[in-house]
Amino acid sequence: FCTPCLQECLKPKKPVCGVCRSTLSPGSKALDLEKQIETTETTCNGCNKKMYLSKMRSHAASCSKYQNYIMEGVKAVTKEPLHNTRNFPNRFTFPCPYCSEKNFDQEGLVEHCKALHSMDAKQVVCPICASMPWGDPNYRSANFMEHLQRRHRFSYDTFVVGDYDADEDDIMAQVLMRSLRDK
Repeated sequence: FCTPCLQECLKPKKPVCGVCRSTLSPGSKALDLEKQIETTETTCNGCNKKMYLSKMRSHAASCSKYQNYIMEGVKAVTKEPLHNTRNFPNRFTFPCPYCSEKNFDQEGLVEHCKALHSMDAKQVVCPICASMPWGDPNYRSANFMEHLQRRHRFSYDTFVVGDYDADEDDIMAQVLMRSLRDK
């Protein structure tokens, strides 16, 4: 993960794993993963030099052929916006489905509902899911509080690179290219 994504996961009040969202214990290292990175060999896509994954980031920073390779990839997956920005749904603030309060960010909505509506059994539409391209604005969750805590413990915009309608493979390629450019 890149630094901004990791920072989102490591907020002081609740550091969580970037993949499974389980709570992290401070100071624990993934030693098995570290060893695998130290012993796995790869080839630079720019100059075809072989090296261990642990050396790839520093090599990529100084290899002009690799940087050209990355820029070609970025050009290949970068698309001009097809829509006027006014046509995009609001995926940053949400109303509470139980009361009249509005303009919660995702984390704020989760905290608000936990504090004020944890005992409310009314079936409601999740405003976060309803704003997503794959969301059904008519689906009422049988247990909204459990849904919030399982599905919205992190923000989608942490993992989505700008375009919610983009192909997953394109997004993954962009994320990988950006992470390799970071020093």
